[in-house]
Amino acid sequence: MGDVHLLPAERSGHRVIDGERVCQAIAAIGPETDLSARAKIFAILGDPTRLTLLTCIKAAGPISVSDLAAATGFNDTTVSQTLRYLRASAIVTAERDGRVIRYQLADGPVGALLALDDHPDHPDHPDHPDHPDHPDHA
Repeated sequence: MGDVHLLPAERSGHRVIDGERVCQAIAAIGPETDLSARAKIFAILGDPTRLTLLTCIKAAGPISVSDLAAATGFNDTTVSQTLRYLRASAIVTAERDGRVIRYQLADGPVGALLALDDHPDHPDHPDHPDHPDHPDHA
């Protein structure tokens, strides 16, 4: 059996049906600071421009602003400003290669979240039976 969690006093009026499941749920939530940090990651991925750039960076590895602009169709300024935000958020890192700066994913949860789309069990993966391009899709 895992940790035992006491229901916080402000929730003492709530009816509990399965105390073990309540305990598991409390453990999954974790401290509010952890939850806020996780929410920030999802918010970053929730913006289509950021998600597009991160997807490209994950696929291509270290890549320059100009190459990201060419790949996405975004202008250099949009790419640059978005990368500045992602760098300040510790989502990407930059390395200088002569006169060119190349961006790559930082170590952390974003790469794993982006990889969900690559997994054959994910409905957006072409090998998933529910994907419209799958041969067995009705």
